Amino acid sequence: MAERELLRTLRGRLLVAAPSLGDSNFFRTVVLMLEHSGGTLGLVLNRPTSVPLADAAPDWAPLAGDPPVVFFGGPVDRTSAIGLARCDPATDAELVTPLYDDIAVVDLSRGPGALAGNVEGLRIFSGYAGWTEGQLEAEIEAGGWLVLDRGAFDSLTRQPAVLWFDGLRRAAANGPYGNSAVLSGDN
Repeated sequence: MAERELLRTLRGRLLVAAPSLGDSNFFRTVVLMLEHSGGTLGLVLNRPTSVPLADAAPDWAPLAGDPPVVFFGGPVDRTSAIGLARCDPATDAELVTPLYDDIAVVDLSRGPGALAGNVEGLRIFSGYAGWTEGQLEAEIEAGGWLVLDRGAFDSLTRQPAVLWFDGLRRAAANGPYGNSAVLSGDN
């Protein structure tokens, strides 16, 4: 797949911050891409906060994954909340937006009652990662981000701290950091 084609299809892929990435908001992060058309939106997967989900959103706590805390989703609009969970494929499309496999974005405005029994491993993210049109592509081309297919990654792992190191290992196995070989293959 050509590099330009890959950059148009980042939805559902992972961005792994290169060790050289200078932005402190993204130091050693793994970002799951939710949208990439015009502007770009993703969630930092490996930054749990110390805020228990039971305190921040008690109604949602019974559906929470482990660790049951609010996650830092990114530096944009920290007052917004985005839910991500494993969902039964038969879940009403008005309640979730499928992303890949059994992972979906959860409509938090609908309330947890409508999703009980259909959702597990819920994570609620405070804020999100966002880029203006062309910004992320420039950062990738400059070597700031490594692009990986999600492969065996568990976006809702109980051990989010290992995601960045695992991402670097996978990227190293597929070619030099920031090299188009990392960007163009099925990693």
